[in-house]
Amino acid sequence: MADILAENLSGKAVMGADGTELGELYNITMDLKTGRLHHLLVSPHEQLDPGRVTFELDETGRLQVPVGNVQAVKDYIVVGR
Repeated sequence: MADILAENLSGKAVMGADGTELGELYNITMDLKTGRLHHLLVSPHEQLDPGRVTFELDETGRLQVPVGNVQAVKDYIVVGR
């Protein structure tokens, strides 16, 4: 995958590989010592049924999508579920 600046990802729509609109990218978590990325924090789409999502939620209700689930970054960030 080509290098992408984090500033270009903020607010980008996140979609499941099955076409489900999950929401918008809020932030990315990382380990400050190693620089390893952990999760995409996604503000859920208001029409998203929480029962259809297998991702954990943080304390503010944002989806925690493991970075390893990212399949593509183009017009949308596509993640495997």
